[in-house]
Formats: sequence, structure tokens, C-alpha cells
Amino acid sequence: MYVCVCHAVTDRQIREAAQGGARTLKDLRRDLGVTRECGRCASCAHECLQEAHGCAKQQGHKKALAA
Repeated sequence: MYVCVCHAVTDRQIREAAQGGARTLKDLRRDLGVTRECGRCASCAHECLQEAHGCAKQQGHKKALAA
């Protein structure tokens, strides 16, 4: 799904950026251009970023439990 139409950034790209170390909207702006133009994507981009980090934490927790 497109999150930032101005820069054609998708939720997949945001998840990949999160895996690559992006932690904040400022990181996404630097890496992907999110929120640089109109800024309407900020809340959705932030939500995608939080979900990406939440999924990573859950996967790490599941691996720890399996060990």
C-alpha cells in the first residue's frame, strides 16, 4: 500500500527501512523522503514504523521462548 504518494513510498519500504535501523519519522524522511512534501502521510508512516518494530519485537520474543 502506498503511504507517501508524493514520493511513492510503500508500507513495505517502511518495514524494510525499520529493519535497516530506521526508528523515527526523521529517519524515514532522510532515507525515503516521507513527509517532505505535504506531510499528510506522517501519521500513517509513523504507524507503519511502529508496527514494523512491534513485529520485530514479537518475533524476537517468540525465538527466545522457543530456545
